Amino acid sequence: MALVVQKYGGSSMGTIERIRNVAKRVAKTYDAGNDMVVVVSAMSGETNKLVALANDISEFPDNREYDVLVASGEQVSIALLAMCLKSMGYKAKSYHGWQIPIITDNAFSKARIEKIDDTKIRADIKDGTILVVAGFQGVDGDGNVTTLGRGGSDTSAVAMAAALKADVCEIYTDVDGVYTTDPNICEDAQKIEKVSYDEMLELASLGAKVLQIRSVEFAKKYNVDVHVRSSFNDNPGTMVTKEDKDMEAVLVSGIAYDKNEAKIAVMQVPDKPGIAAKILSPLSEANISVDMIVQNVSAADLTDFTFTVTKADFKKALAITNEAAKGIDAKEVVTDENISKVSVVGVGMRSHAGVATRMFQSLAKEGINIQMISTSEIKVSVVIDAKYTELAVRVLHDIFGLSGKAA
Repeated sequence: MALVVQKYGGSSMGTIERIRNVAKRVAKTYDAGNDMVVVVSAMSGETNKLVALANDISEFPDNREYDVLVASGEQVSIALLAMCLKSMGYKAKSYHGWQIPIITDNAFSKARIEKIDDTKIRADIKDGTILVVAGFQGVDGDGNVTTLGRGGSDTSAVAMAAALKADVCEIYTDVDGVYTTDPNICEDAQKIEKVSYDEMLELASLGAKVLQIRSVEFAKKYNVDVHVRSSFNDNPGTMVTKEDKDMEAVLVSGIAYDKNEAKIAVMQVPDKPGIAAKILSPLSEANISVDMIVQNVSAADLTDFTFTVTKADFKKALAITNEAAKGIDAKEVVTDENISKVSVVGVGMRSHAGVATRMFQSLAKEGINIQMISTSEIKVSVVIDAKYTELAVRVLHDIFGLSGKAA
């Protein structure tokens, strides 16, 4: 008998019929002799509706109340799935994050899990009950409902698997694995059978939507094998696991892109120590994450400081940056929301040179201008004009042989 944690996303839970199909899949796994914990998201589109309501009522919704609101979507889906399982003759029980409890910090809308008290759920598991747990949410030390950020149900599932020392964590979604790039852009994108934690971390952080980055961080930290599968077929998916020698033989594993970023540039600030901190510290205090950063000399003793944030944080980040700019005598603050980040990722890059050169040359050949560059051991990312995103992805997918068309 194994302990299996399964997670079903919004698309898998999108309709009553799909919830019934999820129940059948859960029941099949349970009937095979496994203990079951099922983590689910809100029904497809529900969280977006709740976010829209918050934005309609206030330009800057109160963070605590925002989490109370958006966490309600999962309450519906856990109840419906538990009802369905009970109607099929199974013992099932739904849990909110606060009922377990899943303890988080108090960073509303971006909370991090600190610990999971597994006492109650272990007792239910021992009793043969199928547990249906609300993903995406937890509770802080003061009893406030918190949420983990969009895609947070992945993190909930992996954290549950780690806490319970589950035998496997299966993430069910609307695709049947991790692909070399978005199949909607490249028809010849290939499913990856196995990908390392580090590669998946980069792909997730760079725009690949299959797994939330923090779920991969949890998986790596606690050595949880994550099997990404489709809830609409029984095909084998992609295993996210420890790096091995076979993975190192592949130069580039995938091409990721992210259209969900905006660029903010603080122009002509004094070129002296402490300026970057004065710009970025208020953003950090507001719990806004900055991604790519470029600083370059614009005139004598002056520099331009440019960075990117998510579009969700853009409006708030711009207001904070405008205030910071006044305090450092900046000439102006310039923005661009029509950008895209495109990245190549692969653990093989650690031992092979020339990836960045091939990437830049291929983009230049297509007339695509590079605005910003960021690198790590296993990835190279560039910011380009958003209108060139699909072209850049297809070109890079081909040039690195991911579609069998290496130049």
